[in-house]
Amino acid sequence: MGSFMSKRRSLAITAGAATIALALTACGGDSGGSGGDTADGTSGEPITLKVTVFGAGGAEGDADGNNNLFRQYEAENEGITIEETNLGDGGKGLEAAQAAIGAGGVGLADVMMVEEGWLGTMTPLAADTFVDLRDFGADELEGRWIDWKAAQGTTPDGQVWAYGTDVGPQGLCFNQTQVEAAGIAKDRDELAEKLGGADATWDEFWEVGAEYTAATGEPWIGVPAFAFNAFVNQQDEGFYTRDNELNVEGNDALKGFLADIVEQQAAGVAGQINSWEWTNEDFHGSFGVHVCPGWMLGSISEAVKDGGSDVWDFADVFPGGATNWGGSFFAVPKVSEHQEEAAKLAAWLTADEQQITSFKNAGAFPSQVKAQSDPAVTGFTNELFNDAPVGQILASRAEGVVAQFKGEKDSVIQDKVFGDVIKQLNAGAITSADQAWQAALDSLTAQGIE
Repeated sequence: MGSFMSKRRSLAITAGAATIALALTACGGDSGGSGGDTADGTSGEPITLKVTVFGAGGAEGDADGNNNLFRQYEAENEGITIEETNLGDGGKGLEAAQAAIGAGGVGLADVMMVEEGWLGTMTPLAADTFVDLRDFGADELEGRWIDWKAAQGTTPDGQVWAYGTDVGPQGLCFNQTQVEAAGIAKDRDELAEKLGGADATWDEFWEVGAEYTAATGEPWIGVPAFAFNAFVNQQDEGFYTRDNELNVEGNDALKGFLADIVEQQAAGVAGQINSWEWTNEDFHGSFGVHVCPGWMLGSISEAVKDGGSDVWDFADVFPGGATNWGGSFFAVPKVSEHQEEAAKLAAWLTADEQQITSFKNAGAFPSQVKAQSDPAVTGFTNELFNDAPVGQILASRAEGVVAQFKGEKDSVIQDKVFGDVIKQLNAGAITSADQAWQAALDSLTAQGIE
């Protein structure tokens, strides 16, 4: 895919078109790594830095293309040109990265976005593939990130191979117009209370959903795969154990929740929209709620601002409690011919000020300690979501969140195994819980995941 230059907008969700998956983001903070008077510290010659990203995460600007961080960096660093390429969704990004690494690094950018779900694949390759950012000032940035985020970008032997951008604490986006008309709740606080507040459970979520569907004739949740992803991330151990053992076969929790989706879909409470395949119109009466880590707000902004009559909002509640879905990093491949300048850019993008800008652009909640508590974040409201205090809500939803261990094939299992099973459910090709679970196990075997 070619480079997306200066005025590339955040990815729009256009009617009739599938959208991007896993819009995770590049963010930033204090002044770490700002470049210099000349582009290249050794030659003084202008240079071009190639950057790969995916999704609509904030570095490329807001829903209208404003506040592009790459253009800002160019303006502040004479002689630097940035060519950013958006690889689409996280799955496509991983496939492209693996192909390039398999070819000896040919095709890797100078600065490469890495998604949380890739960690199990990339961390073991870090020593051979990515520079040790300690060679370019990483030690001076110690304390910038929350502990578990910093640990994710560090190998067991101490190599700092990636700088963290965002994290994905989850709240609940909801169609306030439809939820109120259905008699469920008149506002975000009442909805949170209706679902159980801090003690909200998935059982209560489905029960309220049944009320909504009975009143409206429409599904409560439109994208069932997102509910499944959220549930998986809430478990103490997900698709892998902490010892990096596959944790699917015999996993009664995952099997049970997949059965819940089958049951709720049969009852009309869960819809049949595939991940990232909604249209703008779907957000105006087709379903009531949407699973929303912070970065999802950026992904659906086009849909809720398209002029429809329904108002969307964001609630400080999530069934099953606190959980993290997603988050990204920037790494510098060893094949880069401009490692020093690439490392400076990665540090700048993940510093507090830039992290806050990305949050405002796309809702991606910062992983930086200072940025998380900055008034620009905690006091931020989003007019596209009924002026919801999204900064305050995401800070609340982040309390108690610790990222789950991600194994080598984690993102493949999410997208290609269970994602495909739920697509078959949506299409009516699978109609029972037993069929669904067996299809997942068969898919693991077919893909050689053991």
